[in-house]
Amino acid sequence: METVPDYAASLHSSPEDETGKDEMNDYSDEETRSFVYEEKNVAEDENCSSLGEEEEEEEKEEEEKEEEDIESEHEEQDEAVLEDMRKLQNNYKLRGKFRLINRVGEETSSKDEEICALKKIYVTSSPSRILNELQILYDLRGDPSVCHIKAAFRLDDQVIAVLPYFPHTDFRLMFRTFLVEDMRHYFKSLLGGLAFVHSREVIHRDIKPTNFLYNPKLRRGVLVDFGLAEYESDGIGCLCKDPRMSYTPKIEKIMEAAQGGPSQAPAGYPRNDSRPSRRANRAGTRGFRAPEVLFKCPCQSTKIDVWSVGVILLTFMARRFPFFHSLDDADALIEIACIFGYRRMQRAAAEHGLVFDTNIPSIGEKGYTLARIILWSSCLDELTGREKQAIRLLNHLLDLSPKTRYTAAQALQHSFFQNPQGDDLPWGADDPAQMAPADEANDETACDAGDDVKLI
Repeated sequence: METVPDYAASLHSSPEDETGKDEMNDYSDEETRSFVYEEKNVAEDENCSSLGEEEEEEEKEEEEKEEEDIESEHEEQDEAVLEDMRKLQNNYKLRGKFRLINRVGEETSSKDEEICALKKIYVTSSPSRILNELQILYDLRGDPSVCHIKAAFRLDDQVIAVLPYFPHTDFRLMFRTFLVEDMRHYFKSLLGGLAFVHSREVIHRDIKPTNFLYNPKLRRGVLVDFGLAEYESDGIGCLCKDPRMSYTPKIEKIMEAAQGGPSQAPAGYPRNDSRPSRRANRAGTRGFRAPEVLFKCPCQSTKIDVWSVGVILLTFMARRFPFFHSLDDADALIEIACIFGYRRMQRAAAEHGLVFDTNIPSIGEKGYTLARIILWSSCLDELTGREKQAIRLLNHLLDLSPKTRYTAAQALQHSFFQNPQGDDLPWGADDPAQMAPADEANDETACDAGDDVKLI
């Protein structure tokens, strides 16, 4: 499936429909983009004193290159967009209801018209999957943070879905400059929309930055692209659904016996494993899939979306996108194990009746805390109280066990949203008044890489 954001149509509305129109249509893409540039410059000025001249120059060059790449991507799409728009212009399904314009923002629509986006669903998608996406979009009406469908029709070998247009900013222009307060608004909107989706027993399966269209000026976003979404099922066939199942010393002995004696094999893992594999839905975007998806658990739940939200928060805090670069499932598990350590990965695998074993030297027994990973990635010496509060939420989102991982509704009740600490500070600002005590009870973020880490 492919979303074409450059398409736009004006939906003619009667005057009485204007009462429910959101203020989001008052802002164009150009206004949103200029706002983000303005915020970025402010953040750069505030951090300028803490950066060396060479580092500052390299950072600016990297950001300028990213912006140029984004602009070139938009230019390359223009010709194909115009060609498809010419075809759509003559389609009888659009006549009388929609008016196609060149690009959103280049022509202003009248006040009694609402801007819509058109999504093309190609013939390569199976009819059942197309029907599933359209049905879910129809069922998810009623929440401002979730995209809903206005209409759908056929055009040659394609299905066109008419969706509300939401002005937003490219994630790559935001993630390096967001303050903790900005993150709070971003994730409150994302988790709010996700909680609504999960309340309808729907798993999105593809939560990632490009599927959450965020407008920093409005401080809210919209969850889109339900092409991989599915209704949650009770599911059977995995130990993780057995209430009697828990990680015990007996299971640990079984795992040790299965691993056998010291291995003489070179460090790594087999690329062509001849053993029979499990069959389970592994759909999603690499780098954002939960451990139970990688373990091919047949009883996946809405908790897999919460893990993906955690990866986005980790991306914001570490200032690295994408954070995980895995090419396949095995690589993805190794990347996660490098952070959490093989002991916790063994326990996570045991929940699904599997054994996790590796002889890769870089994977330690205990792993590292997320706080330590973020400090390394962002080149900071210390975290503020607000940053530590965000990491405490992150620990619940990136819980290896789906049993104890937060739901979206639980995450919204976390103190990060309900009881934020102090005034917002520039990223990495050293304010002792905002620092949480290093020995705070139950604060996993205070652990160093060599300290004991709470296990699942």
